[in-house]
Amino acid sequence: MILRVENLSVSYGAITALRGINLHVERGHIVTLIGANGAGKTTLLRSISGLLRPRSGSITYSPNGNGAKAHDLSKHSPHEIVGLGVIHVPEGRGIFANLTVAENLKLGAYLRNDKDEIEKDNERVLSIFPRLRERFKQSAGTLSGGEQQMLAIGRGLMARPTLLLLDEPSLGLAPRLVKQIFETIVEINRQGVTILLIEQNAHMALQSAHHAFCLETGTIALSGPAAELAQRDEVKQAYLGG
Repeated sequence: MILRVENLSVSYGAITALRGINLHVERGHIVTLIGANGAGKTTLLRSISGLLRPRSGSITYSPNGNGAKAHDLSKHSPHEIVGLGVIHVPEGRGIFANLTVAENLKLGAYLRNDKDEIEKDNERVLSIFPRLRERFKQSAGTLSGGEQQMLAIGRGLMARPTLLLLDEPSLGLAPRLVKQIFETIVEINRQGVTILLIEQNAHMALQSAHHAFCLETGTIALSGPAAELAQRDEVKQAYLGG
């Protein structure tokens, strides 16, 4: 198991956003979090990546998935967590609009100094996203929404993640591009990257994931194999249009 969240509670001042969350991610899997806006999905990812400090509970990360060299991420800073191999691609993409595609990708490797391996990863990203090769010297702010999402994910891959946290990768994209992004997510997973995914498009998320958790008002309401959750009546009615 690469990630285990136990009894996690997170507050914004007097407002409790997460209450007693228990969640696990198996190494090599895609795990998705579904739930309504405000359920606490982004708060959970931000807690895992160190951007928020939990009020209580633990977030245990074991890169090898076997419990060895385990780290409690709640005790590490965000840049230390990046160095451990946990990479967060935030909602809204967060690209640097005034920099080129090449410069954005280079920033993804800012903690690395293995120049030859960085070049190999750069080529790998461009092979996954051929459109970025075409736009390599172009300012990121001139890219389309889909291209910016490709760049955000590609920049994350430049850090060579073991665990990739994706927050709403299909947000605001046309249906054709949504399908393309999910095909790419599955391919990245096939190449050995474990993925924890937040996605409003529950149909695509459950179709692509191995396991799923449903968050409701800061708590886990349902969990299980993604294909099984997709058949549950309450999930169909709430997230899959009946």
